[in-house]
Amino acid sequence: MQKNITLETLNEWCKNTMMEHLAIELTDFGDDYLCGKMPVDHRTHQPMGLLHGGASVVLAETLASMGAALQVDLTKKACVGLEINANHVRGIREGWVFGKANAIHVGRTTQVWETKITNESGELISISRMTVAVIDKK
Repeated sequence: MQKNITLETLNEWCKNTMMEHLAIELTDFGDDYLCGKMPVDHRTHQPMGLLHGGASVVLAETLASMGAALQVDLTKKACVGLEINANHVRGIREGWVFGKANAIHVGRTTQVWETKITNESGELISISRMTVAVIDKK
């Protein structure tokens, strides 16, 4: 895992990106996980007033991708999404959702991460799995 990385540093990486636009905030991390939260409001709603499934996937991919990046030497390698799937199991109209991405496999050329997104009561909203390719920087 990357050394000398702080939560403040990780949140700085989100500046001027989709994550900032959706108000995603990274809240905790460790050797094989990364957590964050996202508001459920006008920025993340679909037309029926529910959390947009795509917004859930943005949160999941953010956590998995950044978690993967923490596993490699970023001066030599980059982590890019190869595939992501998601099952949305419960709707939510307001409040916050909380995501936790956990490493399932951390290999030399690929990583697999699972992200569970819950509501403020801890109920499962969405679950996803993402495959990340670890590539050489040019």
